[in-house]
Amino acid sequence: MKISLIIPCFNEQEALPLFYDEVTRVLDTMQCAYEILFVNDGSRDETLTILKGFAEKNEHVTYLSFSRNFGKEAAMYAGFCNASGDYVAVMDADMQDPPALLPEMVKMLETGDYDSVATRRVNREGEPPIRSWFARKFYKLINRISDADIVDGARDFRLMKWEMVDAIVAMSEYNRFSKGIFGWIGFKTYWLPYQNVERVAGETKWNFWKLLKYAFDGIINFSEVPLSIASWSGIGMAFVAAIMLVVIIIRRLCFGDPVAGWASTMCVIVFIGAIQLFCIGIMGQYLAKTYNETKKRPHYIISESNKEVKKIG
Repeated sequence: MKISLIIPCFNEQEALPLFYDEVTRVLDTMQCAYEILFVNDGSRDETLTILKGFAEKNEHVTYLSFSRNFGKEAAMYAGFCNASGDYVAVMDADMQDPPALLPEMVKMLETGDYDSVATRRVNREGEPPIRSWFARKFYKLINRISDADIVDGARDFRLMKWEMVDAIVAMSEYNRFSKGIFGWIGFKTYWLPYQNVERVAGETKWNFWKLLKYAFDGIINFSEVPLSIASWSGIGMAFVAAIMLVVIIIRRLCFGDPVAGWASTMCVIVFIGAIQLFCIGIMGQYLAKTYNETKKRPHYIISESNKEVKKIG
């Protein structure tokens, strides 16, 4: 049995030495073949230099270095495309995904009852309250409006059998939302709860607005409900307009009261215009993603590596 660990890295020079020492210690105690596949996602610090040092002293270390920053989703996909283990895991380098959980995750897979073991945080200590509130609401919303089964508190940290990894690679869409992909492809998953662990060093690359954009991307990638909202908004506004037209006619015939009020008229025009722009914006998001898919651009470009890999994918 061989385990492949995929580690996306972006400006992680402070955390990488701590992570490497811990993960190699855990893997050595497990007494199994392993591969640590670091993916340098266009880092601007000394991340690549550190990864080269790891590869020089440890034959189990492989690094892929992107030509620029393509994003974590692309880094994960590159790892899936180039991993060679029977079991494949995705982990963050900031130690928020504890390597100490790996032995337990392997034992669960070896029972044969599950195809993957995924981790979920049972608490969000250390996070800003508003970020935690929005995260919980997002999970509830996306599970209601899409086919993706995403567990509240789910992390990208999971150990999978090769069959599941093969299914993920087969979903070669350019606009990727891995949490949704993991849930959409199915397979039997065991959820391993653990207490939240704060980043060991460095700064998070995910601020509130990046997470909010990521959430919107996930909803658009896995649900057509926003398009339905746009359609129903148009129907609703037409219905309201019809009612108001009847009210105006009756008011004029019965009371002889002319329709007055420039301010109220402008409010109605602005409101309807806002609804129209909102609906056009929703359709524009779907159109933009369709446009990106049709261009068939690669998910990533590898500029440097210490082994033969898929350079473009």
